[in-house]
Amino acid sequence: MRNCCIIVAGGSGSRMGSDIPKQFLEIEGIPILMHTIRNFYTFDPTLQLILVLPGNEIESWNELCQKYSFSVHHQVIAGGDTRFQSVKNGLTIAANCELIAIHDGVRPLVSHQTLERCFGCAAENGSAIPVLPVSESVRKGSMSQSVPVCRSEYFMVQTPQVFMSAILKNSYNQPWKPEFTDDASVFESSGNCVELVMGNRENIKITFPEDLLIAELFLNMMPKK
Repeated sequence: MRNCCIIVAGGSGSRMGSDIPKQFLEIEGIPILMHTIRNFYTFDPTLQLILVLPGNEIESWNELCQKYSFSVHHQVIAGGDTRFQSVKNGLTIAANCELIAIHDGVRPLVSHQTLERCFGCAAENGSAIPVLPVSESVRKGSMSQSVPVCRSEYFMVQTPQVFMSAILKNSYNQPWKPEFTDDASVFESSGNCVELVMGNRENIKITFPEDLLIAELFLNMMPKK
């Protein structure tokens, strides 16, 4: 059985100050989303790659693939009104997979070492999510009243989050809840335990204009594949 990666790309360009969806913005000459898909393909060419896009952006994506001669094989499916529903839609076409990874489309810089840790841990333990220790001081509360907390007890969560296929699909059969902030929270809500592995610092989620500059710098530093 092969493994699968569902790449969820439903962001807008609002925080970028752009009319173009952020996953379609260019770094190093091609859209961010193409870097992300290509990164997973070079890690494992046998992966079933599923791209979840807003329905009204699929035609634009197909045009971009033609424009940039992007030939990495992947399937495209329309998402839903929430990330939960978008992942659930992607799961409907994840066929005969042992492990399923779910990844943010605007994280093009996850390292192959992180991917190896995620897939390896999930194969042994049923799940794996990449995290980084918090390196700055942390406070809890509001701008007017707050208290310090112990940063060693907190982690910054990244993607891909990888799970055994059957258990993940069963977890997504439950109704949506407001506390579902990522796939791990859905998985845990069904009574499952989540394993943590070390992520990589370069694996940023491109959200703000300055993130484009940081991602381009990281891309130039990484070994060419």
